Amino acid sequence: MLQPASLFTRIAIGKGIGLIVGLICMASLPLFLADIDTLFRWGVLFWYTTMGAFIGVFGVFTWHPVLKLPMPWWFRSTLIGAWMNFVLVLLTHTQLDAMLQAPFVQGSILASPWWLVPEGGVVGLMIGFFATLAGGEGKAIVDERPPVEEPSARFSNKL
Repeated sequence: MLQPASLFTRIAIGKGIGLIVGLICMASLPLFLADIDTLFRWGVLFWYTTMGAFIGVFGVFTWHPVLKLPMPWWFRSTLIGAWMNFVLVLLTHTQLDAMLQAPFVQGSILASPWWLVPEGGVVGLMIGFFATLAGGEGKAIVDERPPVEEPSARFSNKL
């Protein structure tokens, strides 16, 4: 870890890397389909930014409470990235299928929209690595809250 553990740092790093990946995807989508919808491109940008935020937030969970198993950063971030892209494929399968009919994709494994699921796992792994490196993980990233005064105690001194 490069600095003291911080949930804010994890989320910021996750969103930053997600934003970079989203910008790369947003810029490269017209290579696959020239008349791609602008809203779809913006959606992909925000999708990867949200994925980064989710991976950052889930850095708190290092133990699965139901299965009683440890959840290391590489498992957690890969699972979240793959799951998020699985949902993306389910929501946009028709548009992805039309987009992946580009001449240089025909006949390859990239012709299926489902390749986005392992791609999401790889992106999630990358986001999780840098978020854990910069912000830490587990209970250490959650700041302890100072004790809160009772409202009645604050107002009783002023009366």
